Amino acid sequence: MKRIAKERGKHCYGWVIFAIVLVILLFFLILVLPPFPSFYNVGRIPLNGVILTTEEERLLPYEYVSSEEIIKNIEDATKNKNIKAIIFEINSPGGSAVASSEIAQAIKKAKKEKLTVAVIREQGTSGAYWIASSCDYVLAHPLSITGSIGVTASYLEISGLLERFNITYVNLTTGKYKETMSPFRELTNEEREIILKKLESIHETFIMEVTKNRGLTEKQVEELANGMFYLGTEAKELGLVDAIGSREEAIDYIEKKLNIKANLKEYKKPKSFFEKLAEVHSQANFWLGRGIGASLVDKNLISSMEIVT
Repeated sequence: MKRIAKERGKHCYGWVIFAIVLVILLFFLILVLPPFPSFYNVGRIPLNGVILTTEEERLLPYEYVSSEEIIKNIEDATKNKNIKAIIFEINSPGGSAVASSEIAQAIKKAKKEKLTVAVIREQGTSGAYWIASSCDYVLAHPLSITGSIGVTASYLEISGLLERFNITYVNLTTGKYKETMSPFRELTNEEREIILKKLESIHETFIMEVTKNRGLTEKQVEELANGMFYLGTEAKELGLVDAIGSREEAIDYIEKKLNIKANLKEYKKPKSFFEKLAEVHSQANFWLGRGIGASLVDKNLISSMEIVT
């Protein structure tokens, strides 16, 4: 009898241990895993860096975003019936006119089913502002750089360098304008005029889009479309944005507008090789600096902090 009771005790003890482990595991999963997809009702799509058309530039040493990636995220959020609104968090100087136009058009399609809100953080200029203006509601940080409605084209021209080193450039082409903007010779006056006319055409498209998106008159936008950037507070006064604020204010606006409690689904861009390398380098420098600093400086002696803007 004692043996049987002992075996039963061991059996019960095993079940108790199993139950405890199961509870700990479930608790850990609740903390680590994201909420169930059905809990999400607001999509957050970050738009950071130079705007390009494709992912082919993955090895570029600067931050960028592709229209292909952003449009895919917009389409995913639009198809998700649980998502009621999309926040576009922008920190970009602009980029490709084509890529900017593609994203703006995708947002306009999404607006038919979702509330779209743009938040301009540090910078939302040129093509990035074009994208922001396509949203239903636009917020900007008061010190952000906003607007810069203009078009630019540039290239390196090294014909003087070739002449200095007595290097002869020979190029055989068919077509009168095929060699326009070659870095090895100067533009002719005729070529310069042709390129400027094309830039003006893109500029006019930009102006018309902002006019329609923001509900301003063409004259108002033309006066603002001189390439100048505006602080967030100035942009609000000029009608380029609807309000001053950040992500928190955007969420508050969505919750009041749709009468919901917002739960954000993050659409994150996969990190490029250079971004991963920079992250590892930054972490290594941090721990190295922390180790050296800890041995030289008593944290109690630190009494002030320098703010760099």
